[in-house]
Amino acid sequence: MKTDSELKSDVDEELKWNPELNATDIATQVISGAVTLSGFAQNFYEKHVAELTVKRVAGVIAVANDLTVRPRQIDRVSDPELARHAITALKMALPVDWPNITILVHDGHIVLEGTVGWDFLRERTVTAIRRLHGVLDVRDSIRVLPAISATDIKGDIQEAFRRNAIIDSEHVKVVVQGPEVVLRGEVRSWAESDQAYKTAASAPGVVNVVNELTIRA
Repeated sequence: MKTDSELKSDVDEELKWNPELNATDIATQVISGAVTLSGFAQNFYEKHVAELTVKRVAGVIAVANDLTVRPRQIDRVSDPELARHAITALKMALPVDWPNITILVHDGHIVLEGTVGWDFLRERTVTAIRRLHGVLDVRDSIRVLPAISATDIKGDIQEAFRRNAIIDSEHVKVVVQGPEVVLRGEVRSWAESDQAYKTAASAPGVVNVVNELTIRA
C-alpha cells in the first residue's frame, strides 16, 4: 500500500502528464488515500478533467474537488454569447431531443432543465456544455423519463457487466429499485467504478444510477 506521500507524488505527476491540463495552479493534499484539489482551473472543463485524472491514479479512494474556475481574460464570455454557444452544443449533442432541454445562463453559471428518455443522453448533454469556454459551473437538473420499460433491468445490467473486460462482475452487486439502480460492492479502481456506472446507465428503463461502489484499499 502506498504512503500518502507516495500517492501525492503519483497524483502530482499524473496531473502534469495530462496534456488537457495546466497543473501550474493546482495544489494537492492527500490524507489516508483521500485527495483534495485546491487552487485554480482555467475553465470548468479543466476542473472536471483534473478530478477524472486523479481518480485514475492507483490508491486514490476519494477526491474532493475544491478548484476555483478562474478563466483567462481572453476566455471570458458574456452570458448572451455563452447561451448561444450552449444552444449550438446542445443541438449537436441531442439532434432529436434538444427541444426538451432548457438552458439558463447567469454570470457564467449554467442550469440545465428538461427531460430525456435515457440517462446516457443526460450525461452527453452535460458533457457537451461542460466543454464550453466561459462556463464557470454546470448544474444538472435534467430528469430522465424512460420511453420504454425494461422487463429485467437487473439481468440486463449483470449480463453487460459479464461481457465487459474492465468490470469484475463477481464483486459488483446490482440493486434495482423501480427505475433506479444502486451499485454496491468493491472494485479495483476508479476506472472500473466509472465503467460500471456508465454500463448501468446505458440499460433500457434506467432513470438514475446511484454508485455506492468502494475502491479497495
